[in-house]
Amino acid sequence: MDDAKIKNFTSCFKEKKFLVFFFNRLRVNNTGRYEKEFPYFSPCGRESNYVRCDDVPYVFTHVVPDPKDENLFRFCYAHAGDELSVPFEPEKMIMLPRTGRVYHPAPKKVGGIGLVKSSLAIEFSKFFTFGQSEENPPTHFTWNEKTYELVKWYDTLPDDTDDTSGHEKVKES
Repeated sequence: MDDAKIKNFTSCFKEKKFLVFFFNRLRVNNTGRYEKEFPYFSPCGRESNYVRCDDVPYVFTHVVPDPKDENLFRFCYAHAGDELSVPFEPEKMIMLPRTGRVYHPAPKKVGGIGLVKSSLAIEFSKFFTFGQSEENPPTHFTWNEKTYELVKWYDTLPDDTDDTSGHEKVKES
């Protein structure tokens, strides 16, 4: 949107069909152009969409039952309704106590980690159990009347220079 001439262009970002198209093509920018300024890239025919965001590009918006298995759930992202989703893995929820941000595994093509939108993270906060203190990351997450021990599945987390939770930082390339 940096160089968009028509600012009402943002209305297309509300269309599910466009969002599915855009996010299915989104990947890490390794084009050799604008990589530092725009770490993500979404090609669209001959057009090149260079993307940057404040944290990570995937933002989870809601959880829905898995249509194929009534015991499982899907975590939907990108405001595309149920059309973009990953399996919901409660044992892989991450909360950074200093920032309150909550993360979950996302498609690997853009780093494999997604942010849980703020209102949902606030709702989820009551499901976290903290072991020694609330200054340390939570140890458990309760979902659908089952308590899961949280597992470390990530090598790095989005950079938060003020974070003192003991989580590793994303290394710049």
